[in-house]
Amino acid sequence: MTGRPLVFLDVDGPLIPLRARPGTPAGVPPADPSGHPLIHRLDPADGARLLALGGDLVWATTWAHTANELVAPRLGLPQLPVVSFEDGPPAVAGLHWKTIPLMQWAGGRPFVWLDDEVTGVDRWWVHDFHEGPALVHRVDPLAGLTAADFAAVGAWLRAQVA
Repeated sequence: MTGRPLVFLDVDGPLIPLRARPGTPAGVPPADPSGHPLIHRLDPADGARLLALGGDLVWATTWAHTANELVAPRLGLPQLPVVSFEDGPPAVAGLHWKTIPLMQWAGGRPFVWLDDEVTGVDRWWVHDFHEGPALVHRVDPLAGLTAADFAAVGAWLRAQVA
């Protein structure tokens, strides 16, 4: 193994929840210059929490390089590598279309995958076919990343470097 474990990040759902975060003022938020209607749901504190995990952060999102332009600055993150996804159906019924490309990108390195669309099929596939340890972690898309998510991922990552 070379380097720290990877942390693959999806944007919609984990970082931009589908429902307003608790404590968000009621009403329609002012329009964002980016034009994205939900970008105000990003929690700027998530950037420091992600960096504190101690893994190498990588965008694994359909936002692709736009995540570096619009999301990273709002979270205080540096420019991150971006996984490029080819169009096409997954090789296995029920397998998320990101699963195999992420495993290939990891190249056997330990990784965490934070996404709201992963299922048991993805966990099984990664467990059986990835050469290194991996945590496929589903984030509730209505809540986004929570303290419990950060605790679970942090504990897993610490166990990998111990």
